[in-house]
Amino acid sequence: MKRTLTLILALSAASPLAHAQTTATLTLSSAVTRAVTQGVDVTTARANLQKAQANLRAVRADPTSLITTLTQAEQDVAAQTAALNAAKLGAAQAAVNGYVQAFEAAQRTALAQAQVNLSDRQLKIAQARLAARVATTLDVSRAQNALSGDRQDLANAQASLPVLEAALARTLNLPAGTDLRLGAPGDAPKLSVTLAALQSGLDKRLPALVQAANGVAFATLQVNLADNDYTPARTLEDARTALQNAARGLEDGTRGAQTGVRDAYRAAQDAQARVSVAREAAANAQSALRNAQARLKAGTAAAVEVQQAQLQAQQAELGVQQASGSVWRALAALGVAAGQDVTGLVN
Repeated sequence: MKRTLTLILALSAASPLAHAQTTATLTLSSAVTRAVTQGVDVTTARANLQKAQANLRAVRADPTSLITTLTQAEQDVAAQTAALNAAKLGAAQAAVNGYVQAFEAAQRTALAQAQVNLSDRQLKIAQARLAARVATTLDVSRAQNALSGDRQDLANAQASLPVLEAALARTLNLPAGTDLRLGAPGDAPKLSVTLAALQSGLDKRLPALVQAANGVAFATLQVNLADNDYTPARTLEDARTALQNAARGLEDGTRGAQTGVRDAYRAAQDAQARVSVAREAAANAQSALRNAQARLKAGTAAAVEVQQAQLQAQQAELGVQQASGSVWRALAALGVAAGQDVTGLVN
C-alpha cells in the first residue's frame, strides 16, 4: 500500500474572518506512518532513548566510570529502545483501530441511508395499498414505525461518525477540526510468521521483560562482584537471593507474555478465517441481486424487490469490510503482544 499522506489546505470563503480548514486525505498505511512518527507517546519515547544514548556515551567516555554504572547505562539504552518499539506498535494499533472504526462508521451511515430509502418506499406502498383497500391501517402503521426506527438509526450513525473521526485525528496528532477523507483499508496481509517465532525473544522486545532481563543481568553482576574473599559473606548471600528473585520474576513474566501472544495469535487466525465466510455471503447476495434484476426485467418482480436485494448486497459488502477490519485490528493487537509488527505497516 502506498505510504502517502496528502494534506490539502483550503480557505473558506464564507467570511473574511474564517479560519483555514485542513483536509487530510489518508490511507490506512499513511495513517499508521504518521502515528508511528509523530504520535505523542512515540515522540516522548524517542526523546527518552536519545537521552539514554547520550548518557551512555558520556559514561563510556569517562575513564573513572564503574562497571555497575556502565552496565546500568547500557541497560537503560536497551530498555528505552524496547520502550520506543512498544510505543510505535501501540501507536500503530491505536491508528488501525481508529481508522477502521471511522471508515466502517461511514459505511454504516451509507447503509442506514439506504435502509431509510427502502423503508420510505415500503411506507408509500403500504399507503397506496390502503388506498386501494388491499391493506389495513395496521400495515401502514407498521411501515411508519419501521421508517421512524430506521431514521433514528441513521441519525445515530451520522452522529457517531464525526466523533470517531475526531478521535482518529487526535491519535494522529492532527489539528482539531481536520476534515478526514479515508480510503478503504484494503485487505490485511496473511499471517505468515509462526507462533513459535513470535514467542521467541520476548525478553528482547517487550519493555517489561527487557526490564526483568536487565534485572537478572545486573543481579548476576552483583553476585560476581561479591564472590570474593574480601566481601562479607552476607553481601554475597543477599546478592544471590536477589538474583533468584529476579530470575523468578523474569520466568513468570515470560510465561504470561507467551500466553498473551498465543491468545492474540489465535484471535488473528480466527479473524482471517471469517473473511472467507463474509466473502461467500457477499457473493450470494450479489447473485440474489442479479436474479432480482433479471426477474424485474422479465416482469416477475417489483422494483422494491430489487431495492431490497440491493440493500442486502450492501449489507453483505459491509460484512466483508468488517471482517477485513477485524483482521487488521487482530494483527495490530498481536504486534503489541509480541513486540513485533505483523501488519507490514510499521517501519
